[in-house]
Order: sequence, then C-alpha cells, then structure tokens
Amino acid sequence: MKLTQRTVRLTLTEPLRISRSTMTARDAVWFTIEHDGLRGHGEAVTSVFYGLDTPALQRLAARTGERLARFAGPETALHALRTGELTPAGTPAAVTAATEAALLDLVGRRTATAVHRFLGSPVPPRAATARTISLTSPGRAAAQARRLADAGFSVIKIKAGDPDHESDLDRVRAVRAAAPAARLLLDPNGAWTVGQARRLLPRYADLGIEAVEQPVAPGDPEALARLAARSPLPVIADEDAVTQEDARRLAGRVHGINVKLAKCGGVHAALRIAALIEGSGTDLMLGCLTASTLGIAPAVHIADRARWTDLDGHLLLAHDPWTGIGGHEGFVRATGRPGLGVRPREAAGAWSEAS
Repeated sequence: MKLTQRTVRLTLTEPLRISRSTMTARDAVWFTIEHDGLRGHGEAVTSVFYGLDTPALQRLAARTGERLARFAGPETALHALRTGELTPAGTPAAVTAATEAALLDLVGRRTATAVHRFLGSPVPPRAATARTISLTSPGRAAAQARRLADAGFSVIKIKAGDPDHESDLDRVRAVRAAAPAARLLLDPNGAWTVGQARRLLPRYADLGIEAVEQPVAPGDPEALARLAARSPLPVIADEDAVTQEDARRLAGRVHGINVKLAKCGGVHAALRIAALIEGSGTDLMLGCLTASTLGIAPAVHIADRARWTDLDGHLLLAHDPWTGIGGHEGFVRATGRPGLGVRPREAAGAWSEAS
C-alpha cells in the first residue's frame, strides 16, 4: 500500500467569527491510500485550537505512509489502526481519523460496500444538520436565518460570546423572529464564566434555545457538570469532551457530548463514545471542523446515532472540492455508493471518477 498526500486551501465564503477567533480559510491535507489500483481518501484540516499546522500535518501524513507500507492490505491496516499499532500513542486524533477514513473508503471500494454498512447501519443515514451563524449583527443574523429557513434548514446554531452579552441576546431574538419554526442551538465556545452562565442561561431558555454548547471555558469539567445540573436548558460538552475518558467522566452529568471525529480519532472512536454514554442521560451530538465534503463524510455515515447533528463545515466554503453528502437544503445524507460515497468535483484536479 502507498499513501500520497495533497495540500489544498479551503477558503470560506465569509469570515467565521467565534468568541476566541475569526477564520477566513484553513488548509486541508488529503490522505490517499492506493492498493491494487484502487484509492481511498481521507482529510485532515489545520486547527490552531488543536495545535495542528500545515507542516505538522504533512509530516505526520508522511510518517503514517511509512507505517502503512508494512501492511499487506487495507483490511489488516484498518485492524492495526483500531488496536493502536498503525498510529502510535501521541498521534493527533485528526491524523488517525483521516487515515481511518481513507482505509474505510478503500475497503468499501474494494468490496463495493458503503461505509455505513460496515458500521452497522443497513440504511444510508440522513439527518437534519444545523447551520452556523457566526458573531455578527442582529440584522445580518436575521437575514441569514431567513435565507436558511427558506432553503430548508430546520436547525440553526448561533455563535455567542460577544463581550456585550446584550448583543448576543439581540442576535438570538433576531434569528428567532426571522426563523420562528427553527430549532435553535447556542455556542459561546467557552466564553462565559460560571457566574455569567448562571445568569444568562435562564434568559436564553426564555428565548427558546434548545441547548447550549460549552458555555464556560474548558479545563474544569466538574464546573461544567455542576452548571448542567442546575441549568434550565440542556448543556452539551464540547471542548471539555475530547477523549473517551472525558466522555466517561461526564456521562450522565451533562445533557450532551459533541463528538468530532478530528478530536476523538475517527468513526470507531466516536462509536465507542456513543456506546459509553448510551442510557446515561447524556445524548450524542455530532460536530465537525470547517472542512470539505471529504472531511465531513465519515461522520455522515454515523449520523443516525445522534440527537443533534452539526455537520455543516463544507457548507461554509466558497468552493467545496468534493461532493456527495448534500446539505445545502438542510439535510446531509450518505448514499449507497461504495466507500465514503464522495467524489471530487472537476475543479478539484484531474482525478478520475474511479479514484
């Protein structure tokens, strides 16, 4: 087996502003694993929060390729990945997830089987995805919400964390007025203190917010759990729930855990977390980083396990180099196509449909 890599720039349609940063673009490194004339693809994206820049991803991809060359085929490599033999301890979760995605895609293509069938879902998953509105003016947020509702989106996630708390509340009121039937999620990205959260959550509950992600700064999961116990609306852990051990610590103590493949290590790691929290009173949310369709696709294949689905990273791009999971009308879906079921757009380069 041979792994090759390609780095591309993913530019957003408009800046995504959250409480701790503003993003206009990020790099993606595509992992392509070739065996017996077939190719499988996966994607890892750069992240300041997770400490992954482009040179680091490129170096880690090359190291993964060296280790992959020792295996006879993708099936044995996939087994080795799950047991920790392929990606050793200390490998960033995003690299493990991208490697797993490429192997699953390759195995699926070799056997003419869609990935979701490997993962226990005989029917292709389909889920309503949230669409994110960043920190912006109430008027602009209302216009965006109206367009999203008209396009078919039934779930809208609103970023919060403005130093002016009233500005956040005005943004939510504007979105609620513009899209009265939509389910609203709130994400301050850890911008509030515990005291601020206790004062603000009842006000957001009154505005009909369905759930709030990581309202307080990460690093003190006990404080998050205590806040959730007294919160008038569901609290979802995100930055405080990275590993399976984090999920074990918070199971039954928060209302949800936002699982992102790039932070937990791929679909099988995500499914282990889902099994761990099942029946505990803590529900699964599937989230993502801003990425192309290729990067989002693996999570779509397990979207039927989640109470909340937030897989809109590809919808934020000015140009998505891949296609195959939908989303523009409010729903992401897997297909019956082999592997991940995605394919490059013509503008992504001279890659054949068979690749």
